[in-house]
Amino acid sequence: MIESWVINDDSPVSVSSEVVREALRRRVDSGQLETWLTSSSGRLLAFVTNAERAMVMLLEEEGDPGEHAVDPGAEGASDGFVLSNGQHDEYPDQDTVPVGEAFGLVEHIVGTGAWPTGARWVVDR
Repeated sequence: MIESWVINDDSPVSVSSEVVREALRRRVDSGQLETWLTSSSGRLLAFVTNAERAMVMLLEEEGDPGEHAVDPGAEGASDGFVLSNGQHDEYPDQDTVPVGEAFGLVEHIVGTGAWPTGARWVVDR
């Protein structure tokens, strides 16, 4: 059984892979740069963006260091990652991916429960 996902601070209705990209875009356009999704099995999926790059993290449960998407060839760092608590973060570009790629990663994980073939990520556990 494939798990279902909900956006934590939206309605309790499941979000499908077909609509999650647009839901994320709407949130970013409205200034919500941090989105957490929770699966029916308790896993967590985080999407934090500065509208150019995004940090995508997949955690098995709350408190799990998880795993995150990477861009190994990227150099430098980007700021402007504003969390829901008002904290402003800066991340090395190698620990984030271009926002278009991030949308695709989230869409695939919501649809299949796994990273796409060919995606690059590191395990932080």
